[in-house]
Amino acid sequence: MRSIWNGAISFGLVSIPVKLINATESHSVSFRQIHTEDGGRIRYRKVCELEDREVGQDEIGKAYEDADGSMIPITDEDLARLPVPTARTIEIVAFVPEERVDPLQMGSAYYLAASGAPAAKPYTLLREALVRSNRVAIAKFALRGRERLGMLRVVGDAIAMHGLLWPDEVRAPEVVAPDAGVTVRDQELDLADALMATLGEIDLDDLHDEYREALEEVIAAKAAGETPPQAPEAAPSGKVLDLMAALENSVRVARESRGGETSGPAEEAEVRMLPRRGASSRWTPKETGGKKSTSTAAKKTAAKKTTAKKTAAKEADGRKATEKKPAAKKPTAKKGAAKSAQPAKRSAARSTAEKATGAGKSTGERSTGAGKSTARKTASRKRSA
Repeated sequence: MRSIWNGAISFGLVSIPVKLINATESHSVSFRQIHTEDGGRIRYRKVCELEDREVGQDEIGKAYEDADGSMIPITDEDLARLPVPTARTIEIVAFVPEERVDPLQMGSAYYLAASGAPAAKPYTLLREALVRSNRVAIAKFALRGRERLGMLRVVGDAIAMHGLLWPDEVRAPEVVAPDAGVTVRDQELDLADALMATLGEIDLDDLHDEYREALEEVIAAKAAGETPPQAPEAAPSGKVLDLMAALENSVRVARESRGGETSGPAEEAEVRMLPRRGASSRWTPKETGGKKSTSTAAKKTAAKKTTAKKTAAKEADGRKATEKKPAAKKPTAKKGAAKSAQPAKRSAARSTAEKATGAGKSTGERSTGAGKSTARKTASRKRSA
């Protein structure tokens, strides 16, 4: 592997000569631009605007464009003389727990290789110190014309460095977060947990770039004069109308892909209508309370009706007794005897009937029975009168 930078790690007063090597490589398939009519290559040429001619790489330098459009030349010697201690040094400034570093800040990754035999001992010392402390080193270094921030950590037997963005280069996430008024139900969280458990873990070494592999097959087929392979038709999927159905189908598909059993058909999605917000926590108490209030209202209504009937019967008896006072004075003895005998018999009959049926009747039925007994009393008084 070719080094892209040579310098030293500054670890206090200890200096460790190192080489910077890219830790990653791109396997992306690159394309060239061509003229579609004849397949001719399209190239970009570097042309001087003042002389209107193409210039070579050895004639090209750097410059800073000022606000008024004028160019201020900057040479490699100017950059080399910058009063920055990190020009050729990776200067460690702190040691912090790895979780303190936001992954959003991480950029390019590099390996730091010990440069020569004298660097082996201090290199190993720094590596073991990082392992024992379970921390990472935060450092500053200069690369490609600007000072950068880096994080040093141990990978196997080597020290790796991740280029970090400066904290003010990371945008705040508030502008992309959803509204705070969105709520998630417990049932949806349970299904999400089930989906996560079904997907489980995976060895990252088993993952590969399927797009690149398919693209390489197309290129190989066209180079051989064959028909490129066609993409398989996507399996029909049911239309999902709510989040619960999407989660349930996701759990089912994940179980199928891992050879698990499923409890429903794979052709159609399960569709559910979303309930009103908070309905699951409010409907049940309202049903129970509604039944109780209905029963109480019925009892109160029955009681009011019974009282009204009794009051009406008494008023009617009073009016009739007032109208027939002269006729009622003659059979006083017979009336008294009938009153003393008949009510006693009716009272005994009513008490026996109430004992037999009172336990199974509701308050409304007892009230109705009381109304009937009042009607019988009224009829008896009429006959006696």
